[in-house]
Amino acid sequence: MITLRPAAARGHFNFGWLDTWHTFSFGDYYNPHHLQFRSLRVINEDRVEPGQGFGTHGHKDMEIFTWVLEGALEHQDSLGTKGVISPGEAQVMSAGSGIRHSEFNASSQASVHLLQIWILPESLGLKPRYDQVRFEDAELRNQWKEVANPTAAQGAVKLFQEARILVARMDPGTQLGHQLAPGRGAWLQVARGTITLNGIALQAGDGAAVEKETELTVVAQQDAEVLLFDLA
Repeated sequence: MITLRPAAARGHFNFGWLDTWHTFSFGDYYNPHHLQFRSLRVINEDRVEPGQGFGTHGHKDMEIFTWVLEGALEHQDSLGTKGVISPGEAQVMSAGSGIRHSEFNASSQASVHLLQIWILPESLGLKPRYDQVRFEDAELRNQWKEVANPTAAQGAVKLFQEARILVARMDPGTQLGHQLAPGRGAWLQVARGTITLNGIALQAGDGAAVEKETELTVVAQQDAEVLLFDLA
């Protein structure tokens, strides 16, 4: 069973410095029909204006994963971590028992376009942690690349949850398959471009919840970037 979450149906706020779309309930957006999907709690698509960002604020008990699509995001946290996240870099912050951080557009001229993803952790009160890994375009091009998983296998960042995040940048006409193990579900998010999922058309910003399916087939209709969450 595949259930679509159309881009235009998401929660939307434009604060001037931030244009944001919420797939699931977040902040001032509440939809009782879209609270989360399995352990996947947040997918926010954000565009942050030059020189703007999120001031220092706190988090607890959440796996926070950032994937930048365009531009660069500057990060600083209470662990002493400072850095810049660019396209092709997977960043995860385990908030655990508590962490404070800030995120700002690293450019004074260009906006930054990113996906902020929250996944519920397997247990509470974990030690806060930060990790960031870069993947080359060739690793993502026309194939699934596992950029986050529970064991940090294949160079991925580690998630403290039985969840895997796969990314593919697809040329037009490319077809990719994915098998789901019994009992697992998936969420597919189209970051850009247009694709079909098991014959169902999706475009940029669309998402799809997948339950009780064993085989997924994604075909790019044009240049596309897709994130696939394989969830317990």
